[in-house]
Amino acid sequence: MKLILIKMGKTFSTLKSEGIIRGGRRVCKAFFAMFRKVGSGDILFITGGVGDSALYRSYHVAEELETHGFKCSITVQDNPFIKRYARKFKIFIFHRVIFTPSVRKMIKEIKKQNKEIIFETDDLVFDPKYLKYMDYYKKMNALEKKLYQDGVGEEILKDTYVKACTTTTSFLAEKLKEKNKKVFIVPNKLSNKDLEIADNILKNKKFSNDNKINVGYFSGTKSHDRDFAVITDVITRAMEKYENVELFLAGPLNIENKLNKFKNRIVQLNYVPRNEHFKNISKININLAPLEIGNPFCESKSELKFFEAGILRVPTIASATQTFREAIEDGVDGFFADTPEEWVEKLGRLIENKNLREKMGEKARKKALEKYSNKNSANESYYEYLKSKL
Repeated sequence: MKLILIKMGKTFSTLKSEGIIRGGRRVCKAFFAMFRKVGSGDILFITGGVGDSALYRSYHVAEELETHGFKCSITVQDNPFIKRYARKFKIFIFHRVIFTPSVRKMIKEIKKQNKEIIFETDDLVFDPKYLKYMDYYKKMNALEKKLYQDGVGEEILKDTYVKACTTTTSFLAEKLKEKNKKVFIVPNKLSNKDLEIADNILKNKKFSNDNKINVGYFSGTKSHDRDFAVITDVITRAMEKYENVELFLAGPLNIENKLNKFKNRIVQLNYVPRNEHFKNISKININLAPLEIGNPFCESKSELKFFEAGILRVPTIASATQTFREAIEDGVDGFFADTPEEWVEKLGRLIENKNLREKMGEKARKKALEKYSNKNSANESYYEYLKSKL
């Protein structure tokens, strides 16, 4: 019943924010995912949804593992046949899974067969004590809140049978180690399809002869209004100083009133399929990735906004969180900024210096390919651990 109520809440929210047609497509995708065929193999990923989090943490990781010889499959937790898969695989990775009766039965069966269970998270949603730092939680409807109020998958994480976890960042890894688990950092990576999309975009990209500079912010979800507020004054100052700057905003974002005077220089983009998302990124000259420094939810965010732009040779300025400091070589393949003054100075340098943008963008692409692609993935300690459980 809890899962049904949560699904109802998320459906209502999706239709409200994205409209009947676009939102309806996403709802239908989630529904039909329950009946997607699941075969047999080494590893089964069980995910709680079908959005970008599931894409990166299930589908992309599964592709990475298959590149290294593992046979993987993926299903959603509300698959009506989920229990029977306990005998078809040897390792089970649970990503953002709510502890429903069907999940409980599946885990019981896995334990009976003495098989491996791995807890996977790309956020702090497993621990309800951090909800006070999650701005979007306050804006959710009552049914959506049921997903988070007890911690997403906390029952699985607390289970002493579960010895290992995977996650995206060193910040999250430290939080999971506090639970006395063996933790593997498995960074988010671009899929082979992503690389193909990016290569085709770059191959066919037409360069404009005008002097416009497009600065972009791709929020992704509805939880980033406070993140964008970090740089609202910075953008205002830049658009006042540089009349050739236009702002591209993607995702469900509320524009601050102070930016209204620039509305004829602001392009707002809706949520789009992944190939269109990369096309939108390719239209900008500078990518912005602001986060609230010191906010645990923000500190746990991965560096994907850096490498999604980087693969298209677009340089990024990001907030100086632990993750972005680890990912970006400041001044070489991107910038990170700690204060409004740093944001203003570094944004100004990129706006004024085309050569710097191009050099930094090229270095960012090189890093995205080498460090953040399944094609070049290398995580030997994790692969060896999985092999030991087969």
